[in-house]
Amino acid sequence: MISIAQRAYVVLWKELDKWIIPKQLLSPSHFPKDWSFALVSEIVGQVTDRVKVIPDKEYKMVGVKWYGKGIFHRETVKGDSLSSTYVTPLVSDAFIYNRLFAWKGSFAIVPDEYTDCFVSTEFPQFIVNEDRILPRYLYLFFMCKNTIKAVNEASIGSAAVSRNRFKEEDFLDFEIPLPPLPIQQAIVEKWRNAQEEIRAASKRVDTLEKKIAETTLKNVGIKLYLLEKRQKSFLIYWDEIERWGVAFNRWKWNLSELLLSHKHPMVVLSDEAFINPTNNVLLSDDELVSFIPMEAVSDKTGEVAAPQIRKCREVKNGYTRFSNDDVIWAKITPCMQNGKCAVARNLKNYIGFGSTEFHVIRSKDKNRLMPDYIWSLLRLDHLRQAAQRYFIGSAGQQRVPADFLSNLQIPLPPVEIQKTIINGVRKAYSEIAHEREAAERKSREIEAEMEALILGMKTINT
Repeated sequence: MISIAQRAYVVLWKELDKWIIPKQLLSPSHFPKDWSFALVSEIVGQVTDRVKVIPDKEYKMVGVKWYGKGIFHRETVKGDSLSSTYVTPLVSDAFIYNRLFAWKGSFAIVPDEYTDCFVSTEFPQFIVNEDRILPRYLYLFFMCKNTIKAVNEASIGSAAVSRNRFKEEDFLDFEIPLPPLPIQQAIVEKWRNAQEEIRAASKRVDTLEKKIAETTLKNVGIKLYLLEKRQKSFLIYWDEIERWGVAFNRWKWNLSELLLSHKHPMVVLSDEAFINPTNNVLLSDDELVSFIPMEAVSDKTGEVAAPQIRKCREVKNGYTRFSNDDVIWAKITPCMQNGKCAVARNLKNYIGFGSTEFHVIRSKDKNRLMPDYIWSLLRLDHLRQAAQRYFIGSAGQQRVPADFLSNLQIPLPPVEIQKTIINGVRKAYSEIAHEREAAERKSREIEAEMEALILGMKTINT
């Protein structure tokens, strides 16, 4: 709970309901005189309408993304697949959050287009009294860093932080500074304008990324095979079956057509590269090696951003081994879809160890197939989408098996053309990094400015 107090204060034993003392408290001296304060319970009302689940009826269930990124359609399921007896319809313009991940900034305002959807009890909704506070202003308050810290402290549950719940009574007990409505509107408009600038920068990044793919494909003469599915009822010949499963065989394409080129010869990747080769480590236990965990590979640039240096004894067992110029490609969701793929370079003692969730691809002849050319193809969005067809494992822990790479057919242009492709791709990624940096800087600036405005430390013209 956030309350008005000095930094030094007394809490009576009977008033202490949690072993949590707020790290930063709201002080009236920080705010203009025409601002007021209110408990959240005074300015919102919880949505209590529920509907009983009907077994044979379909329900569009939604979730709330982390970091204030809005709500999303999670799945459409029949009532008999739901564990709840009741679900709650979404209400337009309601404030909603995820009780389990409020500490991750899982807050949102319900858009009009989601009013035919439903949520479980883990996603409480609240109607805002717009005579006192705008829904989006309430959202911006809860996205402030200091508010998120207080939410984290107020969340309770098991030892695992991912099971901590931010309960409704704690949400309603927060105290919030309330500027006059025109000031709230001005702050919200400033935030919206900044979001438009950030979205415009993101679109420029998307355009550049698309340009990378188009240029790469054009230079190699690749014709992308559309990732289409057959009808629900379909006929397939025995010799066309690659593996069992209706879901797998409903797709029309195969690995020989995925990156089809009529300009250059097609080769099977495993004929030109080793997939997950075995490395013999001829180092003593005290010698140093490079260690690359999954988080060290940037999904934005496709490069190793922060390798670690470890003693060989610490990592030689239980990790994936690779050498200089090997391509490492994340096989697990969502790292694979996000593009975590890099060429291992400048490894200590020419050897590296890393996450077991990497596949390793090593060119058999770099004068014929360049590692960076493999990297360029494996980072294509088209290929990453296609790889999801081959996922194995349980939900949340799905992986692309090695046979996807082993059986993948790729075009093999002359090395000089490969170099031209690589140089173009690297240049484009440099432009993308510049645009991303500008967008991220703008995002940080508006985040800091919103916090200053909401905490009364900065004024805004109305």
